[in-house]
Amino acid sequence: MKSYIIGVGMTKFEKPETRDWQYWDMVKEAGTQALEDAGITYDQVEQVPVGYCFQASTAGQRAAYELGLTGVPVYNVNNNCATGATALMLARQFVEGGLNDCVLALGFEKMTRGALGGGSDGGDFKTSPVARHYGIMAARHGFEMTPPTAQIFGNAAREHMEKYGTTEAQLAAVGAKNHRHSTNNPYAQFQDAYTVDEVLAAKTIHRPLTKLQCSPTSDGSAAAVVVSERFVERHGLAGRAVEIAAQAMTTDTGESFDSGSCVDAVGQPMSRAAARQAYEASGLGIEDVDVVELHDCFSVNELLTYEALGMCAPGESGKLVESGATTYGGRWVVNPSGGLISKGHPLGATGIAQVAELTWQLRGEAAARQVEGARVGLAHNIGLGGAAVVTVLRRP
Repeated sequence: MKSYIIGVGMTKFEKPETRDWQYWDMVKEAGTQALEDAGITYDQVEQVPVGYCFQASTAGQRAAYELGLTGVPVYNVNNNCATGATALMLARQFVEGGLNDCVLALGFEKMTRGALGGGSDGGDFKTSPVARHYGIMAARHGFEMTPPTAQIFGNAAREHMEKYGTTEAQLAAVGAKNHRHSTNNPYAQFQDAYTVDEVLAAKTIHRPLTKLQCSPTSDGSAAAVVVSERFVERHGLAGRAVEIAAQAMTTDTGESFDSGSCVDAVGQPMSRAAARQAYEASGLGIEDVDVVELHDCFSVNELLTYEALGMCAPGESGKLVESGATTYGGRWVVNPSGGLISKGHPLGATGIAQVAELTWQLRGEAAARQVEGARVGLAHNIGLGGAAVVTVLRRP
């Protein structure tokens, strides 16, 4: 059975503590937009998976109740930075499994200012779900007094530079590209353009990563209505529908840890495997894709993901971004929204926001950031701990 997205919505992503709202206010705004975009009402929704990381149990219910009190099941989903895509995957499975005709996927996060921690409980990394990942890093690189997530990705960047000759300017080119893209996105947390030199000159967070190559903490929400083919036909929604051609989730295998490399520990093998599964299931390949929203939590992860998605050979990703192949006028447009680096990264909302952007792109509704002729889109959402989700969308 096929599944389709017929409505999407999202709030503007905001710097924490700058807007007077609660997480349920965010969800009401994004969810209402998605329902209105789909042309349906909440009482047509049969199940609601809700993704978030930093609120208490049943916060999903508290948020969804702002849309209606219909008694439908609400599922609380937490999968680190891949939470949004995980909630969307549940919605798709409910529909494609024949359980439901209409499911609403929601994601939100209300965060605090400052860098993310390493997922430890009270600072004790022995109890952290990502202790094994940080153990790999510490064994090879030691542990510095820098933000843990920036540190493990920064060390992955160092390894890539040492092995392949990737340059700091190539890493900075990712940040410059995504900040430039965000100037056309009214939903983005930041909407300022920077040159490569300005990205390089920004404050160093963990060498070689500067502040303008790191995703910020953010508040925000996103929503997507996922329906069956018969729902589309019954309600005459073919003109709004974007097909979920395939979706795959993978988690860590021995490949993440056996090499002792931070490149593997931060998820490149998971991303590669998820992409391969999604390509096989959809019958499409990266050569068919026009527009990509991928998980650039740090600039190096965009480069690692180019390689995992098959956009270039291993070690060639720095040259790929430097060539202009991943921006307007190139082979693909990657992160037209500005990506996590500039659009923002409210963890539970990110994966759904990526799909919202692609839905607008494939419908031709992305205004000044529209990718001309886009028919196939790919979303990539990853979280340490770990989970990688790749979603292939196409306009029928």
